[in-house]
Amino acid sequence: MAATGPFSAELEIFEQHRKEWSLAHPGKFVAIQGNAIEGFFGSYAEALKAGLKRFDVARDFLVKQVWTTEQVYLVS
Repeated sequence: MAATGPFSAELEIFEQHRKEWSLAHPGKFVAIQGNAIEGFFGSYAEALKAGLKRFDVARDFLVKQVWTTEQVYLVS
């Protein structure tokens, strides 16, 4: 069953390409809006700036770091 909610389309695109992207762009940040991929960037700030330039502030877009597995942080 497909996920629903905010960024479900973007997260689905990310998961479809995770393996490929983790080999080609490990540690980079990707900006995605719907099915559109803006590109891969060396920092979150660069990806955010590129996403804002292409998608504008009126449209939500996802910025996510490319890793083979998700990093988990524990705060207690």
